[in-house]
Amino acid sequence: MAKIKLTKVPFKGTKEQAAELDAILAELVDVPGGLMPALQKAQKIYGYLPIEVQTRIADAFGVSVEEVFGISTFYSLFTLNPKGKNEVSVCLGTACYVKGAGDLVDGLVDKLGIKAGETTADGEFSLVETRCVGCCGLAPVVTINGDVYGKLVPEQLDEILAKYK
Repeated sequence: MAKIKLTKVPFKGTKEQAAELDAILAELVDVPGGLMPALQKAQKIYGYLPIEVQTRIADAFGVSVEEVFGISTFYSLFTLNPKGKNEVSVCLGTACYVKGAGDLVDGLVDKLGIKAGETTADGEFSLVETRCVGCCGLAPVVTINGDVYGKLVPEQLDEILAKYK
């Protein structure tokens, strides 16, 4: 079984988000199969499903947190970690991979202090490994918030990341 890595970023839900979630839970709690839509809507509110939100949903539906967590981790559409302000994506498609994308991932892991799929503790950066982004002629490619950086070597990463701090 794969080990699930939870975020180091503290949960920062607002009163407005809690009120919106409570309204959704009240609407869905008696609907057969309402747990899945509740999780989907909760993720839309918060951007992810922190354990605090999963616990609130479990309480509302009268099920265990383990059941909610099981659903949250089974379906790939759910995420347990918040996305950073800046999403750093490294293309691992064939062209990028053979031209050194793995070295870029290693460099970003080192510079950001996180692994792929994680977010920095300050919430500034998320690191994502992706498949082909359609820029094979620029391989290897990193995108940050949709900005494309191609023909990269790890030595260029500091300068690029500095633009987003």
